[in-house]
Amino acid sequence: MPSVLITGASKGIGRATAAEFAARGYRVIATARDPRTLDDLDVAERLRLDVTDQGSVDAAVAAAGEVDVLVSNAGVIFLGAVEASPVAEIERLYAQNTAGAIRVAQAVLPQMRERKSGRLLFVSSLVGRIVLSGNAAYAATKWALEALAEALAIETGPFGIHTTLLEPGSVSSGALDAPLTYRLPDDPYPALAADSLDRSSALSVEEVARAIADAAALDEPPLRLPIGEAATALLAARKAAPDDVPFVPGA
Repeated sequence: MPSVLITGASKGIGRATAAEFAARGYRVIATARDPRTLDDLDVAERLRLDVTDQGSVDAAVAAAGEVDVLVSNAGVIFLGAVEASPVAEIERLYAQNTAGAIRVAQAVLPQMRERKSGRLLFVSSLVGRIVLSGNAAYAATKWALEALAEALAIETGPFGIHTTLLEPGSVSSGALDAPLTYRLPDDPYPALAADSLDRSSALSVEEVARAIADAAALDEPPLRLPIGEAATALLAARKAAPDDVPFVPGA
């Protein structure tokens, strides 16, 4: 029975992913900063894991035992124009979304290298490849994660370890229902990502969870995997767009 360790399993995508892997017969190690939030999940292990705390990560990975698949999902978000975004808050996002994701990957890699097998699945985002107004800080953490994960794929591929970045578009996870938002006085930047998103086509957390579990089962998984029609179309358009044309705001 393969085992999967999931970070940020207390709610949203992480919680749905834990349930999906359990339904498929995996030994699921669900983790969260407060493991009491996992009490009603039908999984093999419920562990405390704070991705920003090295001691917490080391203790959780030691308690988890063999980990065949890592689903790195824990993350936070805020909205704000770049000028309005407190640098300390940007650093907080990097600490969790980027450094935290790599911290957990580093912790499971030694055993995967020794076995010469393993899967690293990073929950990135459509905005890991594009940027929306008011969402630059979150997007930047995902762009950075994508660079680090791509390097991991190159470095650990010879050890039989597969790395995949999952890139969903808008997800009805509740994260943007009432997001932390920063604005300047007499705000000159009124348009924020949450204001302009079309949520009518948002993916459910269960749809994203199924895509993550499907990716874990692929023999030759891609490095990047868009999730949902909107993400697939937007990323294809971004790839096709030339980089050497003048930038026209609002175009």
